[in-house]
Amino acid sequence: MPKIRRIPIDTHPENTAFLLREGNGYSPEQFQALKKIRITGRCSEILATLALVDDGNILKPGEIGLGEQAFRRLGQEEGEEVEIAQARPPASLEYVRRKIDGDTLGDSEISAIIRDISRHLYSPMEIGAFLVACAGFMSTPETLAMTRAMVDVGSRLKWDSPLVVDKHCIGGIPGNRTSMIVVPIVAAHGLLIPKTSSRAITSPSGTADTMEVLANVDLTGEEMSTIVAQERAVLAWGGRVNLSPADDVLISVERPLRIDTYEQMVASILSKKAAAGSTHLVIDIPVGPTAKVRSQSDAVRLRKLFEYVARHMNIVTDVVITDGSQPVGRGIGPVLEARDVMAVLRNEADAPEDLRDHALLLAGRVLDFDPALEGGRGYARALEMLASGAALEAMERLIEAQGRQTANLQPGSHQFEVQAQRKGAVRAIDCHQIARIARLAGAPMDKGAGIDLVRKIGEQVRRGDTLYRIYANTQTGLGFARELAEEDSGYELQA
Repeated sequence: MPKIRRIPIDTHPENTAFLLREGNGYSPEQFQALKKIRITGRCSEILATLALVDDGNILKPGEIGLGEQAFRRLGQEEGEEVEIAQARPPASLEYVRRKIDGDTLGDSEISAIIRDISRHLYSPMEIGAFLVACAGFMSTPETLAMTRAMVDVGSRLKWDSPLVVDKHCIGGIPGNRTSMIVVPIVAAHGLLIPKTSSRAITSPSGTADTMEVLANVDLTGEEMSTIVAQERAVLAWGGRVNLSPADDVLISVERPLRIDTYEQMVASILSKKAAAGSTHLVIDIPVGPTAKVRSQSDAVRLRKLFEYVARHMNIVTDVVITDGSQPVGRGIGPVLEARDVMAVLRNEADAPEDLRDHALLLAGRVLDFDPALEGGRGYARALEMLASGAALEAMERLIEAQGRQTANLQPGSHQFEVQAQRKGAVRAIDCHQIARIARLAGAPMDKGAGIDLVRKIGEQVRRGDTLYRIYANTQTGLGFARELAEEDSGYELQA
């Protein structure tokens, strides 16, 4: 049996194994059959794509190399022996073929697919086939079955409270960092709000990326429980606690293919909220010409799907349809968004009003879940928590509890101002284009990269006035962002 050797190669999201072409007792014909292999250790097994190695400095006879993903997922020590064998396709692939043919799958069939995906038994191509088939048609009962299956294969957080609240935005609007204002407002009031968030995948920043500017977000389940018991809240990255791991695998394939159907969105969001122990949830659906949801009728359809699945998952929901016509706040990118959030919490005079108003609306809807509050008083209570400084105090305590960020992160040192090419009023701002420019500048990996908006819809500008500033920490990043902005600024002016 070969011994494991860790190969420091990132093959995300695939498992990749490496074997010497010669000296392992296999003939070339067997290698063709072993293109995908099953690797079995003491207490786990994985499927991996096989790559052949001709360099004896990388591997020695009697060794099998595992890329970073495969090594971590197998969970065994370097040097331990494993068994390898030709991998048989997962039996659940037959259900995928049926879905491709247009069949409606039952609960057990969807559960089998999701279970095998979570065990990394599918290749990205096979996952892609399943996702495309589901995008063609997926019934409401199938969406519910997928949500339940994704919860079942992951960890679940449990809290000592009958009322566990949360808030989630479906995304697509740059700068919409309301969670970091809602959470301290709700915690200051006294409700339990353990907020787990993702890092950005296609956006310039996620809640976890922005919170990381202020505090540690990479917390274990035990650390989260301790902080929630103390502060009634947490703002943490959800990836560390393995909530709905099948969804993370699906997302890694969905994003490059730009598959983002309502059914998959609902299953993704609600599976993670159920796994996080949420009992009551406010869902924000922004609607706008360049948002994920672009019409009121589509928003209503999505709302009904959320309500159906959430009801069967025993999550009380309040779906709020909001204005998604332009970015929220001024900053887009981790450092700039964190600046805006803290300006709102500090009640600074120049804090972005739209970010403040949007956060107060959502915080009020969350507080309306509290049976101790008179009906409809949630907004007034949220305003009181913000204006009094109680929300700021709650945020400062939360930052200390999670571990305050010691690095002094600042906006990027390289800047470029995008200017109006003519006089007029700002008629529209393309959220998608602004997000692309900010990402080319380096956000979110480069915390200081991003965009600072100077003008919003309805404002008058003259030729040469600054519309926004691009920040980057490298000339290369600034150059890429500047080139895209000069091609299309994302702003539409009306004379």
